[in-house]
Amino acid sequence: MEHQAELDATGLLCPEPVMMLHVEMRKLAEKNILKVIATDPSTTRDIPKFCNFLGHTLLEQVQEGDTYFYWIQKKASQ
Repeated sequence: MEHQAELDATGLLCPEPVMMLHVEMRKLAEKNILKVIATDPSTTRDIPKFCNFLGHTLLEQVQEGDTYFYWIQKKASQ
C-alpha cells in the first residue's frame, strides 16, 4: 500500500511503539498514510485502540511471521 511515511518500531516493547506512533502522526499532513512495522504482539491491540481513540483510520493490518504491519491514515483536521 502506498504511504508517505514509515515508522520502524521493530524490537521495541509496549509502550514505546505507540508513543513513537503518536509523535509520527503529529508530523504527517492530514489524510497522509503512515506505515508502521512492529514486532511486539501487543501492538495488535494497542494500535487499533490508538486509532479509534484519536480518530485516525487503520486502513490495513497484516501479520507476517513475528512482524506486524499497519497502514494508518491521519484524520482530517476539524
